[in-house]
Amino acid sequence: MSEPIRVLLVDDQALVRGGFATILDAQPDITVVGEASTGAEALEAARGLDPDVICMDVQMPDMDGLEATRLAVADPRIRAGVLMLTTFNRQDYLVEALRAGASGFLLKNSRPAQLVDAVRALAAGDALLAPEVTRAVIRQAVEGALLGAPAGAAPPPSGGGLPVEVAALTERELGVLRLLARGLSNDEIAAELVVGRATVKTHVSNVLMKLALRDRVQAVVFAHQHGLVDHT
Repeated sequence: MSEPIRVLLVDDQALVRGGFATILDAQPDITVVGEASTGAEALEAARGLDPDVICMDVQMPDMDGLEATRLAVADPRIRAGVLMLTTFNRQDYLVEALRAGASGFLLKNSRPAQLVDAVRALAAGDALLAPEVTRAVIRQAVEGALLGAPAGAAPPPSGGGLPVEVAALTERELGVLRLLARGLSNDEIAAELVVGRATVKTHVSNVLMKLALRDRVQAVVFAHQHGLVDHT
């Protein structure tokens, strides 16, 4: 059997951490390896415990989850993906979480199964947004509220054309990018294209590499910012 997914819980409320721990530890493939109540504690724990996923609260004393996420993503000693958890369905938090480098964003009132699925998705190298968050990402990307191109990506050319990096994509990779922009998971893309999940993961990795994007979330934003959205 493969090793269980290692999760670090970060929240300033012990009851919240306990509730999440109960949900996650009940899964045979997930284990909670540690807890922290501030962003500073989270960074120290992440360096020592080597989790696969950090479930990070947004609002905390000392150092909030957004700053802790920025530092965690920039720290080569921390390999975990960050799942932001908040009670507030606020778009400013969403935008800042994406800019900070979070790979997922989930509301605390989501169903327990959604939390479990989110942890598994991030551990598998995917990014995840709750459906209502995905809609906000798309809306803000179209309206230009997510200022600038994602980190490392070329800005839109002044003539209104596509960035030169797009030309490096194969026809299949461009199709995968458009399906990502519709919010499809790897399994859904595999079914759509009638290929294996491993093939889809390879295409997604190539898209991210060629466009200098960090993860699927940035790919969704990129596609909508540049009009590469297939609505069929």
